[in-house]
Amino acid sequence: MKLVMAIVNSDDSRNVLDRLSRRGFAVTVTSTTGGFLRIGNTTIFCGVQDEQVEDVLGIIRETCPNRMQFVTPLPPVMEPGEVHIPTPVEKHVGGATIFVLDVDHFEKI
Repeated sequence: MKLVMAIVNSDDSRNVLDRLSRRGFAVTVTSTTGGFLRIGNTTIFCGVQDEQVEDVLGIIRETCPNRMQFVTPLPPVMEPGEVHIPTPVEKHVGGATIFVLDVDHFEKI
C-alpha cells in the first residue's frame, strides 16, 4: 500500500478532487500555504494499493497544469517611514509536488 501526498495549487484542487472521487479514490484534504509568495495550496492525501499509484498520478498530472502568472509578493517587514511599492513578478504556478510513501500499517476504524 502507498500514500500519495500531493501539494497542488488551490485553483486546481477542486478539479483534482472531483476526478479522484469519480474514479473511486478516497482522499483527505488540508489547506496549506508555503513558498516565497505565500500562495494558497491544497495538500491531498490518498491511500491506494501499489497498482493504483499510476492512476492517481495520471489524474494529478492531467488536472494540474503548470502555467505562468503575475503575482505580487507580500511586502517585507519595514521600519516606520519606509515605503515599499509592490512589483508583480512572473511566477510558475500550478503543477504539483507529489510524494509517494510506503505504508507499513493501515487501519480503518
